[in-house]
Order: sequence, then C-alpha cells, then structure tokens
Amino acid sequence: MSRLDHIKLDSFTQAYFIGIGGIGMSALARYFKSIGWKVAGYDKTPSALTNSLIEEGVKIHFEDLGSTFLTEIASIDECIFIYTPAIPADHKELCFVKEKGLPLFKRSEILGLITRRSKGLGVAGTHGKTTTSSMLAHILKESDLGCNAFLGGIASNFNSNLVVHPGAELTVIEADEFDRSFLQLKPFASIVTSTDSDHLDIYGDTDEFLRGFQQYTGLIDPNGILVKREGLEVFSEARTVTYAIDSPTADYSGKGLRVVNGRFCMDVRTPNGLWNEVHMGIPGIHNAENALACIAMLQFLGLSEETIREGLRSFKGVKRRFEYHIKTENLIYIDDYAHHPTEIHALISSVRLLYPDKKITGVFQPHLFTRTRDFFEGFAAELSKLDELIIMPIYPARELPIPGVTSDALLEEVTCQHKHLLDHQGVIEYLGSTDNQVVLTIGAGDIDRIVEPLSKVLK
Repeated sequence: MSRLDHIKLDSFTQAYFIGIGGIGMSALARYFKSIGWKVAGYDKTPSALTNSLIEEGVKIHFEDLGSTFLTEIASIDECIFIYTPAIPADHKELCFVKEKGLPLFKRSEILGLITRRSKGLGVAGTHGKTTTSSMLAHILKESDLGCNAFLGGIASNFNSNLVVHPGAELTVIEADEFDRSFLQLKPFASIVTSTDSDHLDIYGDTDEFLRGFQQYTGLIDPNGILVKREGLEVFSEARTVTYAIDSPTADYSGKGLRVVNGRFCMDVRTPNGLWNEVHMGIPGIHNAENALACIAMLQFLGLSEETIREGLRSFKGVKRRFEYHIKTENLIYIDDYAHHPTEIHALISSVRLLYPDKKITGVFQPHLFTRTRDFFEGFAAELSKLDELIIMPIYPARELPIPGVTSDALLEEVTCQHKHLLDHQGVIEYLGSTDNQVVLTIGAGDIDRIVEPLSKVLK
C-alpha cells in the first residue's frame, strides 16, 4: 500500500511550496488557491510565473528563510508541504520540514492524490505531452463534459497551465516520466505519444526507461483505455487503440496531410468511418499525430465528431511549442521547446512543408550535458538539415560539465555549410544584422530569454 493511500487532502487547508515557480508547481499552487486554500511558497528567482502568482494572491519570497518561513503559515497542523526535486538537498527550508516530520510530498505525489479523487486522463510520452494534454483539455473544456487540467506549459486558449471546473469528473494530467513521477498517478485512461529514450541520467539505459513506461501503462484502470502511437511496445489490461499518420493498420490514421489556406488539414480514418478534411488550429506533422490521439480518447469518452472537429480547429497551441512571433510574407519567426533529436526532426520537417522555398535559420541551445552526450549523433544529423545553424553554449540546468561534451564539438559534427557558435547577445546582434526568411529558436534552457529582444531586432 502506498503512503498516499493514508493521506486525505480534505484534512488540509493550506499548501506551502518549496520551488513554487516551476511550470508544474505553479499549476498546483493555482489549483489549491482556486479551491479556497491559503497558498505560499519559496522560489530562487522572480519570474513571469511568480509575478502572476503574486498578483493572484499567493505569498512568495525569494530567499531561503530556514525555520523562519513558518511565519508564512497560519496553522502548521493544516498545512501540506510540496517540493520539487530541483531543490538542493541542503536547502534549509526543505531540511527543516524533513527534520520536523511535517507532511512533505513531491509534486507528482500530489497529482497522484488528485487523480485518486477524479477520473484521471494521463498524457505520457517523451515528446508531445504538453501540446496533446492542452489540446485534450481545450476540447473537453468546450464540451458538455468539462475537465480540470494540470499542464506542463501555458496553453494559449486559457493563458494558463491550469483549468478548473469544480463539477467536472475528468482531470487531464501531463504524466511526466522524469524522476519516474508518472508512477505516482492512478490514471483512468491514458495517451502515450512516444517512448524514445531520454533522462538516461535517471534511468540508466533504454531498457530501464521502457520498463518505466510499461509500469505506468500497467496502472491504467482496466475499465479505461490506452491510446498509443502505433508501434509502441507498452501494454495495458485496458482496451487499447493505436494511431499514426499514413498507416493502413492503425485504428486511427491521418491521411493526405496537407496545407490548405495556411492551415494543416488531413482526412481521418476512424473505426466508425472516415472524417474528411479535419482542420487543425496549429501546424506541424507531429501535431497532426497529437490530434489523432485526442480524437481516439475523446471518442471513447463519448464526444461527437462535430464537437471534436470544432475543438481541434479552435485550439491555439501552447507557449513555446511551434509559437509564431513574426508571421509576414517576408519573415517568419517561430520559437519551439524542442530539445531531443526526434522533436527537432518534427519541427524542421513541418517548417519545410509550410515554407518549402525559404531559407531556414535555426538557433539551438543544447539542454543538459548528459542529453547532449547521449544523443550527440542524432542532434548533429537533425541540425544539419537547416540552411544555417547557430549553436549556443549548453544549458547545464542541474548538471556539472562533462569533458568533451561541448557545443563546439557538436558544431564540428554538423554538416550544414553555414554554422556559428554564439552566446545570447551574439545571436541577437548577428540575426539583427543579416537578411532572414525563416528563423527558429529551439531548446528547453533559457533560450526563451532572447525571444522578445530577437523579435524586436528582426522586426
């Protein structure tokens, strides 16, 4: 029996977050605030997310206060403490909570508690989790079913990473494989978009990584459904359906993917018949696959073809996922979170389909030394498909440097003719002084800091 089985959220009225400013933690903070709890927390540095939370009435401080942070809490007996694994083990506030034996949980464990109180719809996968879960939540929110949702990005339709619908039975949750977090969930049903290896610093090897996904799909309620991209080697006792683009054997298949009046469009073969000319609100071959996964899940939940079609058409996407910042006849600027070779392949392929005759310049910031090492050849192969490449120094996040794993080494391996190594300011100055047709900023580190100044110089 899990320790979570002994915890009742209804016995608490307050939540204190150690590391409140992350995308997942801030969604939980907003959720507890929305149901009337008092919410406070710590984060290392101010950000757009912490600023928004403060405006919404959440108390946040930016220095490690040790035991004195208790002044932020009205009643310690009614407070639950939530932390992110990104917090250092010697953090004084975290150490104090552990020493006192206060109720302390990871974010993933709290999501697990919430899925025990509702029908959880998980969205798992190395790629596509955030866009697929946001798409699913948007269509459900616009339907008679409604939903709550905890998302890993800011969905443009909601301008938030949280959807709250107090009367809804369904909760959409992005099921994160990092740190095996998704094994804390109790999903009623789930989508699995991909199982390409990642986070090998956590799992050790590909077999163990796949074993983690199999453990996750084994948690799905037998009365629910597993919706998986065709070819994935994960299984469940629940009913299973598959999806894929241009597949004669998948249960849900997208055919004739094309661009019509600037929009991606496809015909969809379902077990119940053919849907002609399904329009999507966002571009991308990978997003067409994400749409197929949502169609399969939503049909299982009983939504009509008309409702699903309209939801796909009106979905506006997620910040930093194929996000347009400039879209004119002469200049395109797209920012994307892609940080794995498979994601970069999908991004560049989709941009080529949209703009076949334009020069594509990509700015890439590698994320983590271990990921750069583990997928070195894959990164080099995909980045070589650009017409011009700028690589930034590796964003270390939680890691220390690894000898020989550098952006210089990666740049040397890339075969495209025009390539450069530049820092944040160098990128802005260089692209501001050259003629550009399509510009992509790519990565999961702090490359997002150059998006606004780069947009200004490009305009």
